[in-house]
Amino acid sequence: MAAALGRAAGRALPGLPPLPARGCGHAAGWDRRERSYWRALRRRVLGPPVPPFAAPVQVGAPVLRGAAAAVSPEQLGGPELRRLTAALAAGLRSRPCLGLSAPQLGVPLRVFAAELPPARCARYPPALRQAHGIEPFPLRVLVNPAVRVLDTRLVTGPEGCASIHGFSAYVPRHWAVHVTGVDECGVPVSWEASGWAARIIQHEMDHLDGILYIDRMDTRTFTNVSWMELLD
Repeated sequence: MAAALGRAAGRALPGLPPLPARGCGHAAGWDRRERSYWRALRRRVLGPPVPPFAAPVQVGAPVLRGAAAAVSPEQLGGPELRRLTAALAAGLRSRPCLGLSAPQLGVPLRVFAAELPPARCARYPPALRQAHGIEPFPLRVLVNPAVRVLDTRLVTGPEGCASIHGFSAYVPRHWAVHVTGVDECGVPVSWEASGWAARIIQHEMDHLDGILYIDRMDTRTFTNVSWMELLD
């Protein structure tokens, strides 16, 4: 069928001008991306960006689909791990993001950070806060985390992802979990969480195994969050 469509694309239909011989991939961005002069000059002078990146990579980046490696004991407290955790904390606070994993910044290690400040928590509608147990919590960094389900009830709620920018969907998650690990210095961390915090933990744990929320979502709820603006 693909070959037939390709031949038809280059053939004129009766009474119509010839169609350009290109597929939907062109419109979908599969064609080669051209850099502007200044972007090309910047890349030539500074070289390619080096992880951890300042902004999350987007779906399609291979690092998002591989299982992350464990952090070795020798790396705990080291400058590279400290730089990574600082980048994760900065990434959380520079964009509307409640959790961020190392793979999202281009680093395939089992590390994630999460934070829900009171001011951010207050922006949620009261009904949503009550239904999903949305409560503030301080910055937490977990290295080599392991999660255990405490409450097997599945609750479906809305999720977005900094690596799937501009979209959201409803995803089922366990209501309560217990996550353990260490921080960047090797100090043990134990966190029992329920509701929204448990959802964030499960979302970030998925990232460490190469799983995205689109793999677990109710596909009929997948939404471009700007769809109304695009109609204006």
